[in-house]
Amino acid sequence: MRRSNGIAFLFVMAFSLASLSCSTIQEFGKALTNLQRCQFKLDSVTDFNLAGIPLSGKSSFSMEDGLKLLPTFQQKRLPASFNVNVAALNPNDGSGGTTKSAATLTSFAWTLLVDSAVTIGGNIANPITIPGTGQQVVIPLHMDLDLYKFFQNRGYQNLLNLALALGGTNKSTSRVALRAKPTIKTDFGNITYPGEITIIDKEFRAQ
Repeated sequence: MRRSNGIAFLFVMAFSLASLSCSTIQEFGKALTNLQRCQFKLDSVTDFNLAGIPLSGKSSFSMEDGLKLLPTFQQKRLPASFNVNVAALNPNDGSGGTTKSAATLTSFAWTLLVDSAVTIGGNIANPITIPGTGQQVVIPLHMDLDLYKFFQNRGYQNLLNLALALGGTNKSTSRVALRAKPTIKTDFGNITYPGEITIIDKEFRAQ
C-alpha cells in the first residue's frame, strides 16, 4: 500500500514539474517575442565637428575654414566627431495582445556605415530603459570618425562635401546606417538578438 502511495506521489510530482517546465517555456517564448518587437530608427545626426570646426548651420566652408582644414588633410587626417541619434520604440504597451513591459537595453553593439561603407563600431556605456508606453526614446551614440582613413580616395573637396552632407545646414541621415545587435534584459536573463538589425532613417525596424 505504501509502495502504491509512493508511486502515485512521484507520478503527481513528475506531472507538476512537467507542467511548470512547459509554463516556463511559454513565458520565455512570450518574453522573447515581446522584446523582438522593440524597434529602432535613425533619428538625426547632431553636433557635427570637422577638425574642431562646428558644421551646424554651414552650407559651405569659409576661406578661414579651408586654411585650417587643408593642412590637416595633408597630414592624412580629417577627424570628425558627431552624434548619431537612434529612436527606440517599445510597442509592448498592453494593447494588441501585448503585455505592458519596459525593455532595458544592456548592450547595443553597433557598426556605423557611411555611404554603405563599413567604418567604426562601439557600444552603449550604460543600460538604457525603453518604457512600454509606445513613446520613442532617443539613444545618442557618439562617433569619432577619421574621414580620411575611410574615404581618402575621394579627394579633399569631396570629403568636405561629405562632411557638409552629414552635418551641415542641409544634412541628411540617408547617407548613414547602423548595424546593431541589441541585448535586452528579461526575467530570464539577458537575451541577445540572434542577428544584426540594419537601422536606417526611413522606417522603424526590429528583426
